[in-house]
Amino acid sequence: MKKFNQLIVAGSLLFFSFPVCSQKKLTEATISYDVVINTNNETPRAADLLDGARNVIYLKGNSSRAEMISSLGTQSTIVDGKTGKATILKDYGEQKYMITMTAENWKASNKKYEGISFTYENEYKTIAGYNCQKATGKLTDGSIFTVYFTKDLIPVNKDFQYLNKNLPGLAMQYEATLGKLKVTYTVSTINFGVVPAAKFDLPKSGYRVMTYEESVGTGN
Repeated sequence: MKKFNQLIVAGSLLFFSFPVCSQKKLTEATISYDVVINTNNETPRAADLLDGARNVIYLKGNSSRAEMISSLGTQSTIVDGKTGKATILKDYGEQKYMITMTAENWKASNKKYEGISFTYENEYKTIAGYNCQKATGKLTDGSIFTVYFTKDLIPVNKDFQYLNKNLPGLAMQYEATLGKLKVTYTVSTINFGVVPAAKFDLPKSGYRVMTYEESVGTGN
């Protein structure tokens, strides 16, 4: 009888520990988000130019690369999680710019996302096969946005998505602004295959190099 009770206890512990074991630390992956423009009749052209855009995130250890791909071209943001430095590559046809950013620059460029608080709702939906919980984010300026996230995937490096870095999991669908446009990002696929290290290499030529200060018009 004693052994039987021990088996029951062991089985119960295994059952209740299962949700924790199902969590996966996201150290290496390629995440593709579909981008939908939420706009009105005043800006149809801007929405058309971004129609069918994709946001592809490459994660490898402490490094990340986020590519916004549209009919206009591609803008990539490469972040070194070890140093906090970031580089933005703008590739729009013949116009190619490389903007270098220190850790302080990167933090300053995301200042409006500092201090975001989240309220977690008892509402769920499935996105790309993952159970996602709804949360409402509130910025310090009072503006709010909706996000659905999964606790099954825990990014090790969260700097690639500053808006959602304080979430206890990966944002699978979220609202954000792109210039004056409101956009919704929704995960379409997640690939856990090996990400080539070359994805995080910076081009040696072909781009006009600018500092962050120069790009925002505060440099000399």
